[in-house]
Amino acid sequence: MNLDERLKADCHIVCELEQSTLLLLNNSLVDWLILVPHCEEIELTNLPFSQQTSILSEVNLVARFIQQTCAPDKLNIATLGNVVSQLHIHVIGRKQSDPYWPAPVWGQAQNEPYTEKQVQQIKDRFTAFLNSANHQIS
Repeated sequence: MNLDERLKADCHIVCELEQSTLLLLNNSLVDWLILVPHCEEIELTNLPFSQQTSILSEVNLVARFIQQTCAPDKLNIATLGNVVSQLHIHVIGRKQSDPYWPAPVWGQAQNEPYTEKQVQQIKDRFTAFLNSANHQIS
């Protein structure tokens, strides 16, 4: 499976999970991770139910990571696919202090790319989170 060119351009790869590639959207103004399931299907609901539940386990894992490391006021989880048809699931930690609140994050012009050091810190934090006994995918 090849990653959509727009996702490649807009994101950093955090890691490979069993069912998905985990991406970090390159905008440090919002805690925004994206799961790209390893499949050719563009609709989550068209996947076999067992695969859907495996992917949902990874969504829940990423949501817990954001909740525990970023302390959001609200989680936004969505599969849109209007611009990028490749199946991908946004897991976004929203804070009342983020510059877009309470508006949707989609299509906002204000953007602050991560530094390479910040990207590596997020990768390291996620790896540590994943390796801890309390956060295994189940």
